[in-house]
Amino acid sequence: MGKTSKDKRDIFYRLAKEQGWRARSAFKLIHIDQKFNILNGVTRAVDLCAAPGSWSQVLSRCLYKNNEDKDKVKIIAVDLQAMAPLDGVIQIQGDITKIETAKAIIDHFGGEDQKAQLVICDGAPDVTGLHDIDEYIQSQLLLAALSITTHVLMAGGNFVAKIFRGKDTSLLYSQLKIFFEKVSIAKPASSRNSSIEAFVVCQNYRCPEGYIPQMINPMIDDVKVIQNATDSIVNKTLIPFVVCGDLSGYDSDMSYNLNHDDTDSEYTYHEVVQKPISPAYKEILDKLKNCSIKHKAITINHESE
Repeated sequence: MGKTSKDKRDIFYRLAKEQGWRARSAFKLIHIDQKFNILNGVTRAVDLCAAPGSWSQVLSRCLYKNNEDKDKVKIIAVDLQAMAPLDGVIQIQGDITKIETAKAIIDHFGGEDQKAQLVICDGAPDVTGLHDIDEYIQSQLLLAALSITTHVLMAGGNFVAKIFRGKDTSLLYSQLKIFFEKVSIAKPASSRNSSIEAFVVCQNYRCPEGYIPQMINPMIDDVKVIQNATDSIVNKTLIPFVVCGDLSGYDSDMSYNLNHDDTDSEYTYHEVVQKPISPAYKEILDKLKNCSIKHKAITINHESE
């Protein structure tokens, strides 16, 4: 089957190409919005760890469509990696653990009185397959995203981010509950059942009294205990777990016929809407064109910066 093999395996991968999304993950945000209405009334939004840009695409299509005054809509996408341009989206190539990035976001919105109404983050590390390690690194990325969110999100705003479910989920929940009135853990129908990923949907941001927003890199800094945290919160709250999307619709773990509309017409292959313009794995792919790692190791020497 060649090129169609992946299409046949994953219905949402195929639908993303047919509908013009850069990645299948676009459906995850769409399904979350269908349940929580997080995009309603939003004109200022930030997409952290945005590349390749599918969540920014959803923001662009929905926010400009839902608002009559298009000039009020401001969408900012942030990522260390360069990303192909998107209509109506301002891109910042920066580090979410740096205060300069937070200041740049606020400046684009027009100052401290015009902060974001919504911050989303679909970022994730390169997984190892060792769930304990992957869960830990993802939780640190989430805390970094929360850190910059406390700088750029307005009171009453919402925050959505990916998590990997595990033994420390209740601890993350308790930390998020300090900053938001309502916190739910959502599993979109487009997220594979076999995946440990889920999404925290945090609503109504309320900065704790006396808390001073700080920028942290949990993988490097010695993170202090979040102020105002109390033992009464930790591990004593039932965590809301919500399934998003149409459960009677497509199953993300099933394989479907290429013509998923059950017609007899010949299937048309669709190329990826937008390939990464500077992927981290490009160098190794170029090496593999000329040799096989089955027979010879590949050594890559990175020049010092």
